[in-house]
Amino acid sequence: MSAPLGVTVGALLASHPEAFGLPLELLAGASGLDRVITNPHIQKTGLALAGFHEYLKPGRVLIFGESEIRYLESLETAARVASIRLALTLDFPCVLITGGFTPPAELAGEAERARVPLIKTAIATPTAIAKLSSMLEDSLAERTMLHAVLMDILGLGVLITGESGIGKSECALDLIVRGHRLVADDTVELRRRQETILIGNCPEMTRHHMELRGLGVINVKELFGIASTRSSKRVELVVQLERWDPRREYERLGLDDEFDEIMGLRVPLIRMPVAPGRNIAILVEVAARNQLLRSRGHHAARILADRLEQSLRQAAAFAPADASDDEDDDLEPGGSR
Repeated sequence: MSAPLGVTVGALLASHPEAFGLPLELLAGASGLDRVITNPHIQKTGLALAGFHEYLKPGRVLIFGESEIRYLESLETAARVASIRLALTLDFPCVLITGGFTPPAELAGEAERARVPLIKTAIATPTAIAKLSSMLEDSLAERTMLHAVLMDILGLGVLITGESGIGKSECALDLIVRGHRLVADDTVELRRRQETILIGNCPEMTRHHMELRGLGVINVKELFGIASTRSSKRVELVVQLERWDPRREYERLGLDDEFDEIMGLRVPLIRMPVAPGRNIAILVEVAARNQLLRSRGHHAARILADRLEQSLRQAAAFAPADASDDEDDDLEPGGSR
């Protein structure tokens, strides 16, 4: 269900980048706002203006900082137009001028002619690149949807999965009453960022809402307050609810770690059997607490197993000596029994 995404330059401008500390102003090329950005990495190479294009990658935003603007200003008018015209024939979505520099009039004119959006920001080049890359990584991240519940339990993102009707939402409600926070109920949108980060959030349509059989749809934010919800959370643990099967052998010690693979990433997995009389919410909370300890290097089951193994080794080391002492006690004076 996951698929690679692209974001148009128009969508980037409409996503309120000023909220991320990157105000953007469109100077020219409004007819090219449908151009698509497909790569979150930014390219800044003044060589593009000098005719060296082999290092430019399609789908990336092209940055013009102080060095590029000063280079264009140093050229004669005809050479400047030729350099700009050649650079704008390349396949990139837009040009971003950083540092608040005013571009030459020829740059705006050629951008309008080539239908390449020309955008300006007052933010310095290094900061602008960092902020824009972060925004694009989020927008272009690989995504998928899961039927699950995502909770923030003690700062740990816990994805609760299981078949329909097994009690995921009821478990989440119990956790909310216990002071934990809801991210998404029923439908969780997951996106992969970088190589190891999996972020979950709720679709805008159902945000803060939860469906409970017998009650219907409730608004968690209105019932329990703003502190009971959050918009997104990194997924760090998967708890899979399963119906209790008396014929099945369940994990008793927890020595072996299990993982669930989501979008190519391995996430710690705990299989939680559901049966009458078991308080699943408390068990899920304890699982989250235990996972927090494990992430800090404290594995209770392994520590107990190591302690038991050490005790057995000590007992085995003393056993031969004790046995020889018993034999000596049974000997008669003179060495005979």
